[in-house]
Amino acid sequence: MTRELTIPRPDDWHLHLRDSAMLQAVLPETARHFGRAIIMPNLVPPVVTGDQAAAYRDRILAALPDGMAFEPLMTLYLTEDTDPEDVAAAHASGLVKAVKLYPAGATTNSASGVRDFDKVRPVLEKMAEIGLPLCTHGEVTDHDIDIFDREAVFIDRVLDPIRKATPGLRVVMEHITTKNAAEYVASQDKDLGATITTHHLIINRNHILVGGIKPHYYCLPVAKREEHRLALRAAATSGDKRYFLGTDSAPHTDPNKESACGCAGCFTATNTMSLLAHVFEEEGALDKLAGFASEHGPAFYGLPVSAEAMTLTKGDAPVAFPEKIETGDGPVTVFDPGFDVYWSAE
Repeated sequence: MTRELTIPRPDDWHLHLRDSAMLQAVLPETARHFGRAIIMPNLVPPVVTGDQAAAYRDRILAALPDGMAFEPLMTLYLTEDTDPEDVAAAHASGLVKAVKLYPAGATTNSASGVRDFDKVRPVLEKMAEIGLPLCTHGEVTDHDIDIFDREAVFIDRVLDPIRKATPGLRVVMEHITTKNAAEYVASQDKDLGATITTHHLIINRNHILVGGIKPHYYCLPVAKREEHRLALRAAATSGDKRYFLGTDSAPHTDPNKESACGCAGCFTATNTMSLLAHVFEEEGALDKLAGFASEHGPAFYGLPVSAEAMTLTKGDAPVAFPEKIETGDGPVTVFDPGFDVYWSAE
């Protein structure tokens, strides 16, 4: 039985850090384990231009505690007014590593997102030309589409047509939640990758709804049926380089989660690596964890694998994760997997 595993220091290819007091509180939870992270741009107001991305990067680095090393990989929020030349300049400078597509109204702070996809075609064509990836929140927002079907419909109505109309566009399907999405990725031979979150490997929709509503399991895209969770586990532990870790760790204060209209998001930065070791061990795939968490993402983004290392150790007693992280905005609840975890990460 494996009780110790050393892997390259992992990266998080989908992370929410927020800003100001929240940023200062949650950044150390990521920087403790992860060397780099793709930073989501859905602030209020959103990070739309290269100058705004540079300013946000500077605020992140200023919030990093002494003695911690962490590289924020910046993204731009795609709007119908995004300037293709500003995107190209931000990419050429080395600042911006991707552009994020939010269908308008799909998730937290997505009101500035895209409604008419024809209006962003010039930006997508420029991105294909320069090799800049598009990260997608893959859900339609049509009122006649059931929330549990939004991802599958997005693939058919939006994603596949965009990719066919824009040859060479590199796309990351972020936080996939369905068997449909996993199969779509597996069916494509180039220019497509997918991130999978920690929490979608652990919970299905019953965890949110059975026995009372569990607001700290509510996220978008919402967790689906058990067959979809199992499909995600199979994809993540397969060793296929098209799948890699993006936690979508998304801090909200408890009052904003535990309200009549609770915010979507699970905060997993604190315990992701321990939870992943548990999941991969359950699947008999600990030898595939380094690929998923440390190697496949850098390969897709054209970056080197970290030269630093992380050691995961399995102990005899359950690891005591903090229940909450205190922030200047209020407490944030750490994701609780609902079972004991014996793996610790150093």
